[in-house]
Amino acid sequence: MRKSIWLAGIAALTLPLAAYAQSTPLTADETRFRDLYRELVETDTSATTGSCTALADKVERHLRESGYGDADITRFASPERPREGGLVVILPGSSKSLKPLLLLGHIDVVTAKRADWVRDPYVMVEENGYYYGRGTADMKAMDAIWIDAMRRFRESGYHPKRTIKLALTCGEEGGSPFNGAEWLAKNRPELIAAEFALNEGGGGRTDGQGKLLTASMHVGEKASQSYRIETTNVGGHSSAPVRDNAIYQLADALVKVRGLEFPIRFNPTTRAFFARAGAARGDDLGAAMIVLSKNPADSVAEGVVNRDKSYHSMLRTTCVATLIDGGHAPNALPQRAGANINCRIIPGETVESTRAALAAAIGDPGVTVKVANERGPIAVPPPLDPKVIGPMTTVAAKHFPGVPLLPSVGAGASDAVYFGQIKMPIYGVPGIFGEDMNGVHGLNERMRVRSLYEGRDYLYDLVKAYIGVA
Repeated sequence: MRKSIWLAGIAALTLPLAAYAQSTPLTADETRFRDLYRELVETDTSATTGSCTALADKVERHLRESGYGDADITRFASPERPREGGLVVILPGSSKSLKPLLLLGHIDVVTAKRADWVRDPYVMVEENGYYYGRGTADMKAMDAIWIDAMRRFRESGYHPKRTIKLALTCGEEGGSPFNGAEWLAKNRPELIAAEFALNEGGGGRTDGQGKLLTASMHVGEKASQSYRIETTNVGGHSSAPVRDNAIYQLADALVKVRGLEFPIRFNPTTRAFFARAGAARGDDLGAAMIVLSKNPADSVAEGVVNRDKSYHSMLRTTCVATLIDGGHAPNALPQRAGANINCRIIPGETVESTRAALAAAIGDPGVTVKVANERGPIAVPPPLDPKVIGPMTTVAAKHFPGVPLLPSVGAGASDAVYFGQIKMPIYGVPGIFGEDMNGVHGLNERMRVRSLYEGRDYLYDLVKAYIGVA
């Protein structure tokens, strides 16, 4: 019954390019929002060179200017990590029976190396219908929308029935032992307690030219886990090289990791996604997605689907080398070489079974494969609750008519993993569309301009649908 809410009556239609890409002047309200978005993007919040606390200071200033006071705003940080602070802001509702709604966002970003970028990653640039800059997509667009919504509610005198909370945290992107969402869940669960939360992870896809194909809600995610593979050797003088070389042995192991392909593992959510998203496409890739949803053993269909890297990742566990190190001197044979392998583990597989698969693929007892770090607990998939999915579907039909809204399992990982321990379901919401992952975590990250403002309108109306009015 719950699934029928998002499956029934959704036609597999798409919007014409002109309706999506049409350029119109920004209103004064949109200009104010863009300036907030720009401030977020242009504040470096990477773990290496930035400060989440500095951005939280700026956000607090905006909230106070909108009328929030000491009783509404809570700042938090670890004494050992003073640059990684965050904040929680609360707008009380009138109902004593409705549990709150939590808006969740991380304000940290992946480090961007200026020399590799075409543009300065921490200067937001608008070009050819896109905003460029680190964090424009992951996830300062949604952060800006959440902050903007809280400002608009307060300034307009909006009185919600349901209390609304916003938590902005640091540490989601890694690079630090401190994670703000984890800290809140463990140390201040009462501060963020809510019936459910809205988070990143959902969204949707275009055809790369602006035509909307699908909207997606995030109702589960893969687990992120890194492994350390390492080789050791007695080494020696570089003037007398031998074939037994730690770096060469590591290189051989990495080739094996590159060739490791985990099997397809469908669950009800991903099977439904591939069937419905395939029907919405109407092309060869779409036809292959439908075939694969019915028969995962169809190698021809799998080959077609695998050409799309995001769909390939949704189907299985993936592992990839992300860091490498080795040697100790330029004139010495290496005594040690190692690499970090980051795996995204699909529900149904485990940290240990993935480690064992890596070791088996490498097939060299001289290469150790160990769990490098514990990202956190495995995410608990939220239920397809009609109270949550219903408004999400209704509001999407208004803003994106004819575009199918589909449940999906995230190929990435988010702070949702930390909320299972306090039994709070987390949903990745649709509304902001992209293509080819928008350069997230890579070079020249971008956000389609119109998608940003359309997502802002959708998410504002969605939040209002959940919180009601007194």
